[in-house]
Amino acid sequence: MNTLQEQRAVTLSTAWLDRLGIGILVVHGQTVIRATTAAMVLLDRKDAPMIGRDVLQLFAPEDANKLRPWLKAIYTNSEHAGSLVVASDVGSPRHFRLTAGPNDGGSESTRIITIEEHIPGGAAANAAELRRTFKELLDGNPLPTFVLNRDHVVLHWNRACEVVLGVTAHEMVGTRDHWTPFFDTPAPAIADLIIDDLQSAEAHTLYGDTLKPSAIISDGLEASRFFPNLGDKGRWLLMTAAPIRNAHGVVMGSIETLVDITEIKDAEASLRLAHQGLEDLVRKRTAELESAKGALERDIEKREQAERALLDRYVEMTNLNIKLSEANQQIQAAQNQLLQNEKLASIGQLAAGVAHEINNPIGYVFSNFSTLEHYVADLLSLIEAYHAAEPHIADEAQQHAVQALRERLDLEFLKEDTRSLMSESREGIERVRKIVQDLKDFSHVDSDASWQWADLHKGIDSTLNIVSNEIKYHADVIKEYGQIPKIQCLPSQLNQVFMNLLVNAAHAMEGRPTRGAITVSSGVDENDIWVAVSDTGCGMSEETCSKIFDPFYTTKPIGKGTGLGLSLSYGIVQKHHGSIDVTSVPGEGTRFCVKLPIRQAEEAIAR
Repeated sequence: MNTLQEQRAVTLSTAWLDRLGIGILVVHGQTVIRATTAAMVLLDRKDAPMIGRDVLQLFAPEDANKLRPWLKAIYTNSEHAGSLVVASDVGSPRHFRLTAGPNDGGSESTRIITIEEHIPGGAAANAAELRRTFKELLDGNPLPTFVLNRDHVVLHWNRACEVVLGVTAHEMVGTRDHWTPFFDTPAPAIADLIIDDLQSAEAHTLYGDTLKPSAIISDGLEASRFFPNLGDKGRWLLMTAAPIRNAHGVVMGSIETLVDITEIKDAEASLRLAHQGLEDLVRKRTAELESAKGALERDIEKREQAERALLDRYVEMTNLNIKLSEANQQIQAAQNQLLQNEKLASIGQLAAGVAHEINNPIGYVFSNFSTLEHYVADLLSLIEAYHAAEPHIADEAQQHAVQALRERLDLEFLKEDTRSLMSESREGIERVRKIVQDLKDFSHVDSDASWQWADLHKGIDSTLNIVSNEIKYHADVIKEYGQIPKIQCLPSQLNQVFMNLLVNAAHAMEGRPTRGAITVSSGVDENDIWVAVSDTGCGMSEETCSKIFDPFYTTKPIGKGTGLGLSLSYGIVQKHHGSIDVTSVPGEGTRFCVKLPIRQAEEAIAR
């Protein structure tokens, strides 16, 4: 195809044709140069290339003899060529009605062929109706819009252009006179600049600094200008132009839309006039003050002194207000944290109370169970003795009765199963005791306010046991503990930090296709120890990482998170004069690292 042919093809943008949902082929000679999605579906060639193929190859070979003269006829006189029914050459036997018409640009070697499935007695598609529908689709745009081809010839001039610019489509289509509604002499429109891919000195003279790349349309341009020739008093227009490209990305034309911004510009002018009036009033008032200067000179010194005093007072009040505002923010933050701490303390007291109450019955159950084990062992020993004495029973009937009873009760199974049940029951009671003890260790109600030397590994293990129900369905826990010493801390508060990090890590892996992993590691760094919690969850962006320690910020759905967990954790770590850092990669996972001093300063403990 030559340049002119490519330009004609672009005038029937595939995107617009696809919106119509009609099967359409654009052919140059016998070669297909455009095909809508509907055409590919009708011909069962959605996954096979059609562009560049001979149109004869798309239909049954036996229809070639009648298809060739019809193609010749539509190039000779398309208005009287009529329609043609042909069969498909793929899939089940189907017939299609072909109707042809010229391209909008009037090319002698390019034609539009519409395709519809032929059903005996059905109505054939009308090519004129197709063109009218396509034209109405463009004309339905409420914004003035016109389209140029690569030679700057007007291909379309919609109804809004006719109304706003006062020039009909009949006068414009097929000409290069689209400049006439705007300028007295030929000058480039924004659409012309898109086609020529340049911003000439003349263009900058016409549009000035308003000419710039479009913020919305890729490769588009926009500009604004006042046109005195439009309307009774002229109009301000915002012009936006975008390229029209062929399948190979070559610019084949452009489309330009116009927006009337006269009212906005008039409002700006009114604002400038009001500003000018204000300046005039200020100048007038200044002149009046200058004329009264002599009468006011006696009061100047007193006024200056009063103004200086007022200024000093104002500065003082401003500083006081700033301090008051900062204090108010600190009080608010303290109140929020105090409220949360009270809630956590209440929960901790409740947990400790429940653990204590459960521990008592578990204690005597465990003690009784040990005694019961001894009793069962003694009973089994007695049964063994009876079994050994069974052959010595003198009464043969009694002996048979005992044997029958032993077989009916399956004594061997009872002995074996009793030992198994006792072992499993002991294991269950020990697990309950461990959970209760971990819950009690986690809460530490009796030592919440006391700084003490604690083993963080023990606290992490207790916390893992408490939150195991949150983790076990989503991830495996990997412990990579290093050798760390005991540190001076508030153990229950640090347990709260670890609980928040572990629960958040588990939540980050909800909905993942594979089971995740949570790695808890620790180590020593000079006078500090560090504990890291890493997960293989969804990860976070840099923007999210910068906000996660802010109070009430959460990425969880409404009702599922308060946004206070990490904020309180940050406050607890700061209270311990430590630091908490986060690194995350979206789609790969997140790592929180808590760094704490081994020994606290004396003044920190005293507070």
